[in-house]
Parts: sequence; C-alpha cells; structure tokens
Amino acid sequence: MNSGEADSHLLALKVMRLTRPTLVGVGPIVTCEPKDLPQSFSRMVENDGIARTCAEALGAGQTMLLPQSFGNIYLGETFSSYICVHNCTMHPVEGVTVKVDLQSNTSRINLLMHENKKSSVVLTADETLDDVIRYEVKEIGTHILVCEVNYTSPAGFAQSLRKFFKFQVLKPLDVKTKFYNAEMDEIYLEAQIQNVTTGPFCLEKVELDSSEQYTVTSLNTLPNGESVFNSKNMLQPNNSCQFLYCIKPKPEIAKDIKILREANNVGKLDIVWRSNFGEKGRLQTSQLQRLPFEYKDIRLEVVDAENIVKIGTIFTFQCRVTNTAEHAMKLYITLDTKVFPDCPYTGSSNFVLDVLQPGAIAEFPLSICPSKLGLIKVSPLLIVDTLKNEQYIINKVVEVFVVDADYHQDGTFLLNKLIRYETPFDSSMQKQVQLQVV
Repeated sequence: MNSGEADSHLLALKVMRLTRPTLVGVGPIVTCEPKDLPQSFSRMVENDGIARTCAEALGAGQTMLLPQSFGNIYLGETFSSYICVHNCTMHPVEGVTVKVDLQSNTSRINLLMHENKKSSVVLTADETLDDVIRYEVKEIGTHILVCEVNYTSPAGFAQSLRKFFKFQVLKPLDVKTKFYNAEMDEIYLEAQIQNVTTGPFCLEKVELDSSEQYTVTSLNTLPNGESVFNSKNMLQPNNSCQFLYCIKPKPEIAKDIKILREANNVGKLDIVWRSNFGEKGRLQTSQLQRLPFEYKDIRLEVVDAENIVKIGTIFTFQCRVTNTAEHAMKLYITLDTKVFPDCPYTGSSNFVLDVLQPGAIAEFPLSICPSKLGLIKVSPLLIVDTLKNEQYIINKVVEVFVVDADYHQDGTFLLNKLIRYETPFDSSMQKQVQLQVV
C-alpha cells in the first residue's frame, strides 16, 4: 500500500508494507527483446562447444516474486511498514511532525511519533524523513493505520496531512481440544491444530503451560527423546496435527477433593510457527478448562494391580476408597462370587472399615483366584454405608489377563488403568479454543 501527497501539500507521504517475497513456479520463458537475459545468454552458449542445449533455461525453477499487493496478515504475526515523508519543493519546510497510530475494533495504539519539542524538525529541499514501524497484531478483524503529518507552510500557517490504510487481520490457526478423565486423577488432553492460512507453515513449538494446580507431561516424544512427528512438522493449508498431553493435579490438590473439584483451569497452549522464509508467529490459547470430576459420595481407585496373572494363583490388588460426601461413613465391603454361577474366579471378601470422616481415605486389599483363561473383569463390589444404610455398587473394579500356568512373562507391562470419558469421543464434541497473542 502506498500513497503520494495531494497537489495542495508541500510534503509527500508514502506508506509501504514490508513483507518477504514468495516462491512461484515459472513456466516457459518468453522473451521479446534482444537484450533480455535469456537471449543474451543463449547467444553466449551457442559459441560454447561443451554447453548443453537449452542451457539458458536451466535456472528457471522457482523464482522469488515481490509482493504485488498488501497480502494477508495473520494474528500473532508482526506487521511491518515503511513510513516516508518527502519534501518535494525547492525550499525548506519547518515544524514537521509525524504520528502513526494503529486502530482496531477495541483499541488505538501509537506506533510512531516524530516530534522534537525543543527545536522544530526542518526538511530541506528534496530531504526525506522515514522510519520503519513493527507491531505484533493481537486482534482479529479490521485494522486502520492512521498516518498524520503536520508542518508549517512558508506563510506561517499550520498544515496537516492525514492518510488512512485499512486492512484485515485473519486467524491463522484453528485449535480444538478434547479432554479424557482417567481413574487415577489423570487428565488426557488431545489438541488438534489446523492450518487455516493460504500457505504452508512449520510448527516450531506446541507446548502446554500448566496452571498452578497441575503438572503436565508431553506424550509427543518417544522414550529416546525423539519427536513422534517428522523433524520438520510442516502443515499444508487445511491440514491438521494432533498433540497429546497427560495432566496430573499436584499432590496437595489431589488429596483435597473440594479443591480438586474447583481446579478446572489446566493451562494454556503455547504455539509458535514459521511461514515462508522463516517469518515467525506466536499465539497462546485462552485458559483451557476441563469439565469437573463427577464424584458421588464415595470414590474407589485401584492403586496397585498386575496386568497378567496365572490361572489358579492368588491375585491380590490394592484398593483405595475416599469419602467425598459431607458426612462421616462406616463402610461395609463385600465381594461375593456366589451370585454369579459362571464367575471366572473364586473367592469372597467381607469386612468393615473404620469410620471415614469427610475427605478421609482408606486402603484395603482384595484377593481372588482366577479359574478361567483370558481377560476377566472383577465385579461387582458392593459397598454399604452402615450409618445411613446406603448402598454403592461398583460394576467394574479391575480387569486382569489370565494365562496358562506354564506361561513365562517376558517384557514390561503397564499398570492397567480404566479410563472413563468425560466427553464422548466424537469430533462434533470437540471444543474450539479462543486464541490470543502472548
């Protein structure tokens, strides 16, 4: 964008956006003048006995094209512009001041102020006053660059020249998130980032900055530290990429159910990318919020259990129960296999725990003896609050894989964890995230 001065003004104001060139493919070279470089080079290689045919066109591949228009600017990128005030007359112009503001829908920010209060700026004949402004755009929508030049005419009258340049700031990324709750207070976050620009860019960094109540572990790297993505995480237009994070509440938060229920802010995604020729952009999402844990009066967790056991051997696993109600409880625990004639295991447990005050925790072991091969489910577990005569049935306590007695376990197995979804695994249930500039 550029503008010259009106004929009635002594000074010329020009404004040009500074942006890097783009790469464009070049087709067959068309020349019409004898002095054109391809024709001149062609005449030179004709006299060279070792030159290849059509050697003058070997360098025609991708060519850098200078900007022909203002182009697109995206949220989080840096807007750069060249401001030039030129004295087109043959005599000096006094009292020159230049002011540049950027106005958006919600704010007006001063980007440039050329003003000397002690001594007025004087532009001699054919002299230029110029500067480069840079600003990281922080809002989506219409922006207006307001350029104002004030000076004093030779007759001593104050003169003013104002120009307005309007442009749009577009959204570069589309970020959607999905949360999953695990049984052990863990939260899994899946973030999908889509390129909604008109050109490709490279994702340089995608990190989840946790809030004060949580710690974050990125699941986007292999055990040896290598990324699960390509070394150059390039996203073409409309393509997307998924990132996964494990979020855990800090110990002092996890042990207090009331505080954990209120700790909904898990953190912000910090995204850095580079477009053509390394132009950098950076955005941060708004605070990501998970849905609250839906705890009833009690909460049961399996804190220690094997994945694989042999048939006919005792399988013991450790359970933890938490009183999440507002009143004290005295719990009677029952695991009875007699209610199911085809139960894949034998064994029963009946015992009473000490009185649990609100927020208190108690741990206890349960043991069974598997009698069938394959994956078996230990359930149901009946818990009765004898103080209020209320029953709680846990339909799925733990799962274990039962193998033959001569099976030799080889390798490392992870602790079995039951995951319950906080939101259905459905793309229509993804949450769109608001983006903001850091």
